Amino acid sequence: MYRKSAAFYDAIHSYKNYEREAQIVHKLIWRYRLSTGRRLLDVGCGTGRHIEHLQKDYAVIGLDVNPELLKIAHQRCPDVEFYEADMVDFALGIQVDVITCLFDAIGYVQTLPRLQQALRVMKRHLRPGGVILIEPGPALDEVHSGTLRTLCVEEPDRHVSCMILETVQGRAYRAEHHYLVGTPQDGVCYFSEQHNQGLFTHDDYLGALYENELDVVHEREGLTGRGLYIGIRPLD
Repeated sequence: MYRKSAAFYDAIHSYKNYEREAQIVHKLIWRYRLSTGRRLLDVGCGTGRHIEHLQKDYAVIGLDVNPELLKIAHQRCPDVEFYEADMVDFALGIQVDVITCLFDAIGYVQTLPRLQQALRVMKRHLRPGGVILIEPGPALDEVHSGTLRTLCVEEPDRHVSCMILETVQGRAYRAEHHYLVGTPQDGVCYFSEQHNQGLFTHDDYLGALYENELDVVHEREGLTGRGLYIGIRPLD
């Protein structure tokens, strides 16, 4: 995922207001967190755009499976420690007060058992009274085979266009990303990559959190209108 397009990731997602989203995350943490520490782990951190803003209030750690995205994140936030690992199987040997998993990252677990496993791993890294904030990926009833979307950005020295063709088979969601990247120096090049995610229901997310003995709050609006699931580890 984003292996070929890492260099263009931030450009193609420039429509997102990461600063505003980080402010919402901060408010929700202070509303629901019961522990007193400020250590935060961002799972599926990508290029570190949320971390860029969250590091002002928290001692942040980033984790992602993609080394190319992590290189960009480290350049953006050189004082932050980053780990390359899969969210369903990581062991950092620490516990934190907050775990975030934002912007569709959770969908890459692909299956319900792996969603449940990812939450088990996250809980092991969470202090009593800490909170997990999960922004869901596409919902089962939101995507349809044959849907075509296009994202375009024009920069002074580079134009990037990404056409996305969506396919759904049961709970499996596939997005074929087709890129055209043009610069005055190199001309126009084409490449493609495939993204595979799982489609989960509201009850799937609730069940995975409850299964791990977390108190659960569902914020209906969330960061972008898709909602946000908050799991709170009870105090011992």
